[in-house]
Amino acid sequence: MTIELRPLTAADAEAHCAGEDELTVRWLTGGYGDVEGTIEYFEWLAGNADAGVGKRGFGIWKSGQLGGYIDYTPDLDDGLDPDDVALAYAVHPWARGQGVAVEAVRLICDVLRTGKIGTRAAIRVEPENSASVRVAQKAGFRYVRDFPSNRDTHPDGTPTRFSLYLLDL
Repeated sequence: MTIELRPLTAADAEAHCAGEDELTVRWLTGGYGDVEGTIEYFEWLAGNADAGVGKRGFGIWKSGQLGGYIDYTPDLDDGLDPDDVALAYAVHPWARGQGVAVEAVRLICDVLRTGKIGTRAAIRVEPENSASVRVAQKAGFRYVRDFPSNRDTHPDGTPTRFSLYLLDL
């Protein structure tokens, strides 16, 4: 299996949106994207990369086909220490269950190490998201604690509860 991470472009927006499903919406985005908004988001990520600040996002490519999304945020403070870098990811339904997310997490951690970005990679996951918990564990992250978010909420307004997994870079 060949997995690559590449910055996303406007040309990837349609395939990215087509890969969203109810699990992506539930655990990552909170709503389905449209092509126009996705292009704007990818352009925002590219601007961050050009400026060397903020969230950076990548497509997860499996055998030349867009199979998901992964990003890192070096300045998220919700449940994290200052040098922790938050990771978030989603794999398209056709690519799930094949180790794609685990390999993408390993690759993004290599990007962080090479770029000397942060000292620990962090995965904040709702405990009910068993697939993402398995990804964190298989990628070598260690469980640290559960905590209520100070920024993310459920539709009823209650704080989202996250489990925190960390990996020293």
